[in-house]
Amino acid sequence: MIVVSREDGRFRHHIKGAPEVILALSDPLRTPDGTAPMNDADHRRIVDAYEAMASDGLRVIALASHLADSSEPQDQGAVFQGLVGLLDPPRPEVQAALRGAHLAGIRVMMITGDSPVTARAIASRLGMPATTVIEGRDLDKCDDAELHRILDGDPLFARTRPEHKMRIVAALQDLGHIAAMTGDGVNDAPALKRADIGVAMGIRGTDVSRNAADLVLLDDNFATIVNAIAEGRRQFDNLRKFVRYLLSSNAGEVLAIVVNLLLGGPLIFLATQILWMNLITDSLTAAALGLEKSEGEQMRRPPRKPDEPILGTKGILLIGMFGLYTGSASLWIFYSLLPQGESLARTAAFTAMVVFEKVSVFAFRSLTQPCTKIGWLSNPFLIAAFLFSLALQVAAVYWPPLQTLLKTTGLDAGIWLTILIFAMPLIVVPEGVKWLAGSRSKS
Repeated sequence: MIVVSREDGRFRHHIKGAPEVILALSDPLRTPDGTAPMNDADHRRIVDAYEAMASDGLRVIALASHLADSSEPQDQGAVFQGLVGLLDPPRPEVQAALRGAHLAGIRVMMITGDSPVTARAIASRLGMPATTVIEGRDLDKCDDAELHRILDGDPLFARTRPEHKMRIVAALQDLGHIAAMTGDGVNDAPALKRADIGVAMGIRGTDVSRNAADLVLLDDNFATIVNAIAEGRRQFDNLRKFVRYLLSSNAGEVLAIVVNLLLGGPLIFLATQILWMNLITDSLTAAALGLEKSEGEQMRRPPRKPDEPILGTKGILLIGMFGLYTGSASLWIFYSLLPQGESLARTAAFTAMVVFEKVSVFAFRSLTQPCTKIGWLSNPFLIAAFLFSLALQVAAVYWPPLQTLLKTTGLDAGIWLTILIFAMPLIVVPEGVKWLAGSRSKS
C-alpha cells in the first residue's frame, strides 16, 4: 500500500507491505546517522529480525518511503524505514472451539496472507495440525490434481492472494466437501462468495465482505461458528424427532381405523375424537419435543450427508413398529370391551390411543440415548405438556361438557389399569434397546 503526500513541492511515497516485498523495493536504509546504502549484512539483519518477530506470532509489516518528483509509484529506490509487529492474539476460547470442531468431524484450515513463519506460530499456539506450509507462489505452480493431494493432508496456506483463496475453496468443493469460508477483508470477498457458506466478521469486516457472505458474525468470534453448528445439529435432530413422533402417532390411529373398517365393526374413533387427538393433545407434546436440549453426542459425530433424509429406512421402520403396536393395542381394548357397550369400548380405545401417544413421546426424546442418561426431567416443557395433555384426556372422559362434545363415558379403574399395562412397553422396550445399543458401542 502506498500513500502519497506533498513535501516541499515534491511527492513523498509512504509504503507499507510484506517485508520481502518492501525489501525488494528498497535500496537505501535509514539509520540513526541518516540514510545509508543497504549491504548484505543489513539485509540479513532485517530478515532475521522479521523472522524472529513472526515466530512470536506477530503480523509483521515493513515500512519504506520515497521522495520523488511524480506521484506515480516507483519500483525501486525506496528508503527502508523499519519493521512493525502487530499482535493479534487468538481469543482464549478459540482453542477449545477448534477441539470441538475436530470432534464434530469438521476440518479447520488456515488460509492467510501473513508470512509462513507467523502462520505456523499461530497454528502451533492453537494446536492446529500443519504438516506442510504452502505459500501462494507454490499454489501457482500446482495443478488441480496436486492441490487435491495437498488438501488430503493438513496444509497451512500463507502469503495467499484472493485468487488463491477462491481456488482452495473450489478445490474443496470438487472433492465433495461442504466448504465454509471466514474473512473480513475486501480480498476475502471472492472466496466468501464462492464458498457454500460464507461467514464475514460483523465488527471489523468490510462492507464488501459482509455483502458477499451468507452469514455475519456479530461478535467476530470463531467459537460462535462452532456454537452455531451445535445449534443447527440440535434443531435438525429435534425436527427429526418431531416428525417421527407425529407420524408414529398418526400411524397407530390410521391402522386402528383401517383394520376396524375391514373387520366391519362400529367406528372405533369418532371424527371429533380424531380431531381431539391430533389438535389438542398431540400438538402440545410434539411442540415441547422440539425444545429438547442438545445431546452430548451431537458434536462428537461426523457431519451428515447433505442428501440424508429426515426419516430414512430406520425412521420408517420405527414409525411402522410404533404404529403397529399402538393400533393393535387400541383395537384389542376396543373389541374386548365392545360387549359391554359401544360407547364404553370407544371411550376406552380413544383414551388408550391418547395415553399411548403421550407415553411414546419419551421414546423419541433421543434416538440413541435412553432417558435415564439424558434425564427424565431435563425437558420441563415436555413434562408440563405431558401432564397437561393427560389432564385434558381425564377431563374428556369425566367432565360432562366434554363428554357431550366427544361422546365419551366414564371409565373404571380396571380399564385404566389395562391401558397403563399396554402403555408400559412403549417406555420399557425403547429404553432397553437404547441401553443395550449403548453398551455394545462402548465394548
